[in-house]
Amino acid sequence: MKNFTNKFLAVILMTAGVSYSFAQVRIVNTSANPSIANSSAFIDASSNTSTNPTTNVGKGLIFPRVDLTTFTAFNPAGPGGVGIPNNYPTRFDGMIVYNTATSGVAGIGATSQSLFAGFWYYDNKSTTVNGGTWRPIVGNGAKENILTTETVTNRMVNNAQIYGIKGTFTTTAGSTAVTIPAPAGITSMYGITIYKAGTNTVYARELYSYDTTSGAAVTGSPSMSVVYPTGTYDYVLEYLK
Repeated sequence: MKNFTNKFLAVILMTAGVSYSFAQVRIVNTSANPSIANSSAFIDASSNTSTNPTTNVGKGLIFPRVDLTTFTAFNPAGPGGVGIPNNYPTRFDGMIVYNTATSGVAGIGATSQSLFAGFWYYDNKSTTVNGGTWRPIVGNGAKENILTTETVTNRMVNNAQIYGIKGTFTTTAGSTAVTIPAPAGITSMYGITIYKAGTNTVYARELYSYDTTSGAAVTGSPSMSVVYPTGTYDYVLEYLK
């Protein structure tokens, strides 16, 4: 009799817990909550004032934290796992994580730029689970850091993403020639800044023409090109794809 009583109490507590959870978190795709089957929201975690009238309890969502440098596999693997129509037909395209790594690259998939702490999403339009690219969510509080690998900036022009890349070039005395390798996939130039790191000298912020085949750039205005004394110069190139 005692065992039966304990089991009965356990069932009651579990039922109460489920009922309360559905009062707070409403999930459309479940037979246990048919009253919201037609909702546009897959998960609705907004507080029900009848069960949670407070202004500061249960009001935020905390994402799981992950160090993407140690994220090395999309599980579960094997038959019945990732990348099949019934489970993950999009191969994790759009997956969002809060990354804690402050440098390096993700352990699986490509990484659009050096990692920093913040929200990142997996952009995967490929036909394989591991063929995507981790990209930062623009505007998640982190400053853009233009590096020698392609950087996604926090800006767009006419709904087109602006990318940036940093590099250097060397000239001989009195040269107006600037050769800058064209980034992969570039469709049009947006801007350039040529300067010398460690000095207060900016040589050009105007780009008159740019040949994406040869990398030849003419800086300055149509009537006057910038003349560069012998030396090595830094540049930041901004472009559209």
